[in-house]
Amino acid sequence: MAPTNPVVRCCCSAVKWGPVIFITAVVCWSYYAYVIQMCILTIPNTNIAEKVIYLILYHPLLFMFAWSYWQTIFAQLGKVPKEFYLGKEDVERFEAAGNEELQREILAHIARNLPVQTRTASGAIRYCEKCKAIKPDRCHHCSMCSTCVLKMDHHCPWVNNCVGFTNYKFFVQFLGYALIYCFYVAATSLQYFIKFWTGGAGDGLGKFHILFLFFVSIMFGLSLISLFSYHLYLVMHNRSTLESFRSPVFRSGPDKDGFGLGKKANFIEIFGDSKKGWFLPIFSSFGDGVSFPTRSGPVNSYQTMGSTTPKVTPSANAPATESTVSMGDGVTYPTRNVDLDSDCLLAERQRWMEEGEVDQPNGSTVFGP
Repeated sequence: MAPTNPVVRCCCSAVKWGPVIFITAVVCWSYYAYVIQMCILTIPNTNIAEKVIYLILYHPLLFMFAWSYWQTIFAQLGKVPKEFYLGKEDVERFEAAGNEELQREILAHIARNLPVQTRTASGAIRYCEKCKAIKPDRCHHCSMCSTCVLKMDHHCPWVNNCVGFTNYKFFVQFLGYALIYCFYVAATSLQYFIKFWTGGAGDGLGKFHILFLFFVSIMFGLSLISLFSYHLYLVMHNRSTLESFRSPVFRSGPDKDGFGLGKKANFIEIFGDSKKGWFLPIFSSFGDGVSFPTRSGPVNSYQTMGSTTPKVTPSANAPATESTVSMGDGVTYPTRNVDLDSDCLLAERQRWMEEGEVDQPNGSTVFGP
């Protein structure tokens, strides 16, 4: 819950910007260390071609890295459309409901014309107590931003923003360009790092700038490899970070690949169908962030299968009698609906997933993934 005191709120906001300020300061220092200390002061004037090539390749890469970082930080959150919010009378009726079953019926009636396919673990319509709104598919409430975010992936302190539908493409690009930037700086500064480390080159403060430049670029680069690879995996499978920890639940049950359309279609859904836009931090994702295509087909009922009469081929051991005829077509099968969880409609296990935290009996708070 956000603090109400304006002084406390201002202090909390300043603290939240701390990681962004830290990353910005590191990038600014790396520019000074690379351009001034290495390219201008360390590389001999006899190697003018080397200086020019390094600087020509460095600046566009830095620009793309900074641009994607900016877009990730300042992209507007995907807000839930007003049609999903309950009116004052609906909220009062819902909160006055005496039991869970009645609450389920109220939410189902309100959501009857809304494009929602996912459910809670107990099969109910997903509802946010704090925002008083029915949650669109893949939407979750962020306790840090104090709002529901469309296709929420996670809240990232390094960008002081929620990563979701409006900026997930930018976030993946930011990781990719940051990784290339780190390894480019490390690769081009390696020979001068070795010279300074072995004492084969000059002294002075510039030596330490280049030594630390190499160490920092390698350190950040190695940490970015796993994170960037993980999010590429999520892109190819059309999952969010939250969905990778707990599968979305549809009417037919949980399905971790419920939104998966194939690797190519999954990639295009996030990066767009224009190859020129794949590398630019410009919004090109498909959809509206509210409804998403799924791989699920229509659900068959017993009546549709009851009319199927299979062709039976007699054999010596099993003559074609009526008792040996099976129902169905061998492709689709009827299922029964089973509650996968006995939790209440708004129980603590749901809140752990949907809101990111659960209050423990001892008063402490545990944050979800």
